[in-house]
Amino acid sequence: MNKKKKTYETESSISPSGVRGRLTVVGAGPGDVDLITIKAIKAIESANVILYDALINEELLKYASKKAEIIFVGKRKGCYAFQQEQINELIVAKANEKGHVVRLKGGDPFIFGRGAEEIDYVKPFGLETYVVPGISSISAVPAYQGIPLTKRHAAESFWVITGTTKNHQLSEDVAIAAKSTATIIILMGMSKLKEIVKVFSAENKQDIAVAVIQEGTTANERVGIGTISNIQQVVEEKQLTSPAIIVIGDVVKERVELSSLVKNLNENIS
Repeated sequence: MNKKKKTYETESSISPSGVRGRLTVVGAGPGDVDLITIKAIKAIESANVILYDALINEELLKYASKKAEIIFVGKRKGCYAFQQEQINELIVAKANEKGHVVRLKGGDPFIFGRGAEEIDYVKPFGLETYVVPGISSISAVPAYQGIPLTKRHAAESFWVITGTTKNHQLSEDVAIAAKSTATIIILMGMSKLKEIVKVFSAENKQDIAVAVIQEGTTANERVGIGTISNIQQVVEEKQLTSPAIIVIGDVVKERVELSSLVKNLNENIS
């Protein structure tokens, strides 16, 4: 028996209800409400439906219309409100029902944010699609701690790596990056910290500086500074957990000099 192939209407994004469906994937920034772009605010204001993730600052929802339907679709404490396939289907259903759907994601939606995957999913349904880039945690979070990703004589480049792959394994790119002199930023790597330490230790980099920054740019920001040899102990003592990013490299040593200057600047413009 041949399984009937699923087909989609692609000629028009207008549903039977007469609503023109469109999706805007919006980056909400790293957590500080002031680090959202003007274009992102405009998208939120114009949304009929907002589907938002756990890593966004919920204060940003104040920009939404009172008539907008707001739905949490993220993951908290390991529990998913919706699986990714359900989110994809919900985007299409809500766009056809109400019109403009804003998919609000932390940081930048095209950096480990699955924004491109969601756009790929909805295109066959004829929805108009737009992207609003966001300020990413990979640069903003270290910056708030006075850690530059690059600095002359300290680092000429940087790597950004996911600590955990879709198969729940440590990314093989970590081992490649460990051989370089670049700054290395690891996202979603807290559960793999022991393995990360082992990889860098194998390259005789026990003394390289490391920063672990939890909930960066927010009022709950916490940081642990150490080296490859002791960072696990630092994390345990400070009880640091996800969401956090790991920054590895000589640039972490710049924090002592720059962090007070960055803090004062942020206080003066807030």
